[in-house]
Amino acid sequence: MIRLENFSIGYGRKELIQPQSLNIPSGQLTALIGRNGTGKSTMLRALAGLNNAYSGDIYLNEKIESKSMTSIERARTIAFVNTQRTRISNMTCMELVGMGRAPYTDWIGNLSARDNQIVIESLDKIGMSDYASRTIDTLSDGECQRVMIARALAQDTPIIILDEPTSFLDLPSRYSLVDLLHRLAKESGKCILFSTHELDIALRKTDNILLLSDHKLSILPSGISDTAKLVEKCFGLNYL
Repeated sequence: MIRLENFSIGYGRKELIQPQSLNIPSGQLTALIGRNGTGKSTMLRALAGLNNAYSGDIYLNEKIESKSMTSIERARTIAFVNTQRTRISNMTCMELVGMGRAPYTDWIGNLSARDNQIVIESLDKIGMSDYASRTIDTLSDGECQRVMIARALAQDTPIIILDEPTSFLDLPSRYSLVDLLHRLAKESGKCILFSTHELDIALRKTDNILLLSDHKLSILPSGISDTAKLVEKCFGLNYL
């Protein structure tokens, strides 16, 4: 679970998010949505420990406060998948997913038999076992994104955060990827939070909407008319 206590973000006189307190639950898939420029990516990076320009407290996995974590503690608590596409020539999917085991290996980065088993299991969970020996530069965007999720799974954290994971994917791949994230949250009990501009997918395929509107955060159940109306109002739409 992610718990925010009096959490806010701003730069100088520019306020992005007013002080908020809320919980993002484990075992569920939550979509962060809001207009462009409202601070979604900035917020996700703060949750992941990559941006300390915030006030208040972030508690990860119920009891651990984000700013007090060591780098190893954070890496064992939260996995972050950004929008960048990894396209390293000659690196296999197995090797890339193996990088997720870094918080548990020795200083050289050697993988144990157990580490390799976790890598294989992570690829299997996302349906990419047959791609283990394929090189990353030969994959489609959708396949590459799934491998990045496998790396996050191999990191073995209770929380996974993804910044716009459906970007650059075609429509069927977007639905398929969010279905995968939803299944992983349910099966593993992980707290999975992702940002997206795909409003219909967010409302139909997730458990919760984390709506950022008018500098305020609200966590709302997906799939009900009241939530759809609030999203509609935020984006000035009338067809959801």
